[in-house]
Amino acid sequence: MTSATEDLPKHHPPTGTEKRVILASALGTMFEWFDFYLYGLLATYISAQFFSGVNDTTAFILALGAFAAGFAVRPFGSILFGRIGDLVGRKRTFLITMALMGLSTFAVGFLPSYATIGTAAPVILVLLRLVQGLAVGGEYGGAATYVAEHAPDGKRGFFTSFIQTTATIGLFTALLLVIGLRSIIGEEAFAGWGWRVPFLLSIFLLGVSLWIRLKLDESPVFQKMKDEGTISKAPVTEAFGRWSNLKIVLIALFGAVAGQGVIGYTAQFYTLFFLERIADVDGATANILLVTGLVIATPTFVFFGWLSDKIGRKPIIMTSLLLSTLTMFPLFNMLTYAANPALAEAVKRAPVVVVANNDECSFQFDPIGKNTFDRTSCDIAKAYLAKTGVDYRNQAAPAGTIAQVSVGDTTVTAPDPSGLDATQRATAAARFSGQVEAALHAAGYPDKADPAQINRPMVVLTILAIMLLTTSAYAPLAAMLVELFPARVRYTSMSLPYHIGNGWFGGFLPTTAFAMVAATGDIYYGLWYPVVVTGLGFVIGMLFLPETYKRNID
Repeated sequence: MTSATEDLPKHHPPTGTEKRVILASALGTMFEWFDFYLYGLLATYISAQFFSGVNDTTAFILALGAFAAGFAVRPFGSILFGRIGDLVGRKRTFLITMALMGLSTFAVGFLPSYATIGTAAPVILVLLRLVQGLAVGGEYGGAATYVAEHAPDGKRGFFTSFIQTTATIGLFTALLLVIGLRSIIGEEAFAGWGWRVPFLLSIFLLGVSLWIRLKLDESPVFQKMKDEGTISKAPVTEAFGRWSNLKIVLIALFGAVAGQGVIGYTAQFYTLFFLERIADVDGATANILLVTGLVIATPTFVFFGWLSDKIGRKPIIMTSLLLSTLTMFPLFNMLTYAANPALAEAVKRAPVVVVANNDECSFQFDPIGKNTFDRTSCDIAKAYLAKTGVDYRNQAAPAGTIAQVSVGDTTVTAPDPSGLDATQRATAAARFSGQVEAALHAAGYPDKADPAQINRPMVVLTILAIMLLTTSAYAPLAAMLVELFPARVRYTSMSLPYHIGNGWFGGFLPTTAFAMVAATGDIYYGLWYPVVVTGLGFVIGMLFLPETYKRNID
C-alpha cells in the first residue's frame, strides 16, 4: 500500500462503462435499502400485528428489537459474503445478497399475524429479518468495492458518494410509498392490511435490480488478481488474523464508522420515532416532514464525496463527529418546540415528577407480556406515564413511601395495591390514570400535536441540520474504507467494521434509545447513546485514523 502523500499517476476521465457501473450498483443497493427500511418505517403497525400479546410499550420495543435483529447479524453476513467476494468475485456475491434480501422482504407481506398463528408469527418475522440482515451484510462492501475499483484515482470519493446516497434514497422511496398508500386507502385500511402492500410490491423492484446487475462485468482489480493468481486463499485469516490489518479494522470501526452509524440512524430512524412517539405528531405528517428534509439533504452526499477528493476524508468525518457530539441535544430540543410547542411549554411550565422509592420501581419492559405493572404504587404511576410518553423526572423517597406524581403544583397519589386483588388493582389504576390525565390536561399537556401549531419550516430545518451531520460523515466513508485495505482482502476487511458500526452501534440505536427513555422518563435521555459514541469516535479518529485520499488502491 502506498503512502498517503505519494503523488498519483494521471487518469483519463471516467468512461461510459464506469458510469453504468455506478448507476447499476447504486440502483441495486438502493433497492436493498428500500427493503430493509420498510420494516423500520412500519414498526408501529408491525408491533400491533405481530406482538399484540404484550402491553403497548413492550410491543413497540419488541418490534424495534426485531428490527435490530436484522442489524445484529450483519457483521456475520459481512464475513460470510466478504470472504466469498474476495475468493470468487464482487459481481457474483452481490447478486446472491440481492436475491436473499428481496425474497425475504417479499415473504413479510404474506406472513400471518399474531392473532392468526400466535407466537409463530413473531418467530418467523425475526427469522426473515435475520436473512435480510445477512444479505445486507454482504451488499454494501461489494457495491462500494466494485465502484471504487472502477473509479479513477482522485475521484473515488465522488464516485462512491453515489453509493452513499442509496441508503437515503431507499428510505425516501419507502417513505413515499407508505405516505401514498396511507392517502389513497386511508389510515384504518392501511393499519389493517395496507402495510403489507409495500412488501409485496418489492418483488418487482427485485426483478429489475437483478436484471441490471446481471449485465455488469467483474471488477477490473479483482479480474487482474484472478488472472495473475494473486487472490487471497484465506481472506478471513489474512484480514483479521494479522495484527497489521486487524489494527486498521479496529481504528476504522471506533474512529469513524461507529460514530457515523449512530448519526445516520439517529437522523433517519430515531428522528421519526421521536416525532411520532414522543412529540405526538401523527404518522403521516411526521413522514412528510422527514421526506422533505431527506430530499433537500440527499444531494449533499455527492458534494461531501467530491469535497473529500479535494481536502481528504478525515477532516470531513471528524468535523461531523464533533458537531454531532455538541449539537444533538439542542437540535432535538428544537425539534420538540417546533413539532409540539404546547408540549414543550407544558414540560417547562409544569414539569412532571415521580416521587417514589427506586427499589420499588420496575423497568417498564415486559418481553413475555405477563407483567401488568400493578404490584407497587411506583409501577402503577410509571406504567401510565410510559404508555403516554410523558416526560418526567424521578425524585427518590424512603422505602415504603406511596408513590406520587406531581404535575406542576398538582399532586396525585398512586394507589397502594397491597391487599388488593387483580380486579381491585385494575380499578384503582384506572382511577389514578384518570386523575393524572386530568392534571396533565389542566397543565396544558396535549394528547396530540396540534397540526395547526406545528412549525413545519423549523421542523424541516432541524431535520436538515441532523441530516447534514449524516451526509458529511457518510459520504467519504466508502472511499476511505476501500483505501484503508489491500485489494486481496478488501471486501472482507472493510465490510466487518462497516456492519459492526452501522449494524450494531447504529442498528441498535432506536431500540436502546427508546428503552432508555421508557426507563428514565426523560424524553431526551436516549440521545446520550449517540453523543457518547460520536464523542469517543472523534477522540480515537483524531489520534489514530490515517488520511487515505491520495492512496493508490491497485
